[in-house]
Order: sequence, then structure tokens, then C-alpha cells
Amino acid sequence: MTGRPSIRATRRLRQECRPATTPEELETHFRIRHEVFVEEQRLFVGSDRDEHDDQPGVVHVLGYLGGEPVGTVRLFPLDPEGDMWQGDRLAVLRAARIAGLGRPLVRFAVATAGERGGREMIAHIQLQNVALFERIGWHKNGEVEIYVGVHHQPMAIDLRAARR
Repeated sequence: MTGRPSIRATRRLRQECRPATTPEELETHFRIRHEVFVEEQRLFVGSDRDEHDDQPGVVHVLGYLGGEPVGTVRLFPLDPEGDMWQGDRLAVLRAARIAGLGRPLVRFAVATAGERGGREMIAHIQLQNVALFERIGWHKNGEVEIYVGVHHQPMAIDLRAARR
């Protein structure tokens, strides 16, 4: 995003989430993740891409604010049956965070995994984001752990209940 829009103006912008399907959309997805996880948070050196990015069944999602891509989430099945899913790489560019796009991105990931027959979704959540996830139906699923040098809370959501 260019400039710094007011909170009121930003919250009025249309939010949309959809899978990244074209090579250009995938590159944008990876660019946003790189900016957040490599450059800003310094969680990864060089790249945050891993073996999951190339798996069949992985869904790379872009979140749009006013038609501009500013957020991502990634989800993929953890078992051949597609019962258990993982959501990760939730990222929103710093200038767009005041718009609250994280919640729609998470809801889109949950809905997508549920539509694909998922029973449960898990995620490892940075501690400052746990309350957001709890407000939208997730629950803690184990003890806090260290991932890439940062404390994360394992969390889960019942995808069948989320569909209701």
C-alpha cells in the first residue's frame, strides 16, 4: 500500500480473499510472505518457502484490500484423506494491518479446508495473535512451543463446527 490511510478509510475498503492461481498471483503471495517473515520479522533467512509450497493440494491465498493484494495465508492437508489440515504463513503487510484483514484470511482458510472435506485444522500461532484466533472459534491445542526462535501456541478448530 502506498502512503498511510486513516483507520476509518482503510476499514471501509472492500476486503476479499481468494486462492492465488496464476503465476503472477503466486509471486505476489510469496513476495508478501517474504516482506513480513524474512524482512520485517526476521523469522527466516533468505526465504520462508519450504517443501509444503510445492505439495499437491496446497492452497496459497491472497487477501485484498480495496483490490490491492496485502495479505496471505497458506493451507494444506496433512493426511491423504484430507481430514486434517494445517494453516500457516498468515501475513498482512504492515501498512494494511489496521484494516483487520487477518480475520477474513483465517475464516477463508477454515472455510476452504472445510469445503474440501476437512475435519480439523491446526496452526501454530504467534502469542500476540492467540486472542484473535480464540475470538473466531479456535482453541489452544497443547503447550507453547518455540518455532523459528519465537514462541507459538498450537491451536486447532473443528471444521465441521465452523461450517455450522
